[in-house]
Amino acid sequence: MTDDIYADLTQLGGATRVPASPEAARLERVRNPQADVSYNVRFTAPEFTSLCPMTGQPDFAHLVIDYVPGDRLVESKSLKLYLTAFRNHGAFHEDCTISIARRLVACLDPLWLRIGGYWYPRGGIPIDVFWQTGPVPEGVWIPDQGVPPYRGRG
Repeated sequence: MTDDIYADLTQLGGATRVPASPEAARLERVRNPQADVSYNVRFTAPEFTSLCPMTGQPDFAHLVIDYVPGDRLVESKSLKLYLTAFRNHGAFHEDCTISIARRLVACLDPLWLRIGGYWYPRGGIPIDVFWQTGPVPEGVWIPDQGVPPYRGRG
């Protein structure tokens, strides 16, 4: 293979420390070898954690990230390490969710991106946060995120 699209990856295939903060995390990307086709990529992080910035108590969420790549794909190990870096990061649910989406958009310049942050209750109130870059590109199948609304012991 003369054109190694993976040559610049530094985290995949070896031991890697969890970054100290989301800002310190390095999102890596590779050239999309299927850039001539519009398709959806979904990442699901059902055990995402961060900290309440006021109390330091842990917050938990189920994140679903959908994106239609352009010329770049995010390398999944670097995404996992980036998301894990939030576990010692204090921020409100809205800030965590939108910061993740914006960082991915800045890194990848996707044709479209959507994030659903399904947060477990804090103070008895679940807070769900949703954002997308714009309309879904025509002809791309985007399945429902499949996370039911919080019902407690319902």
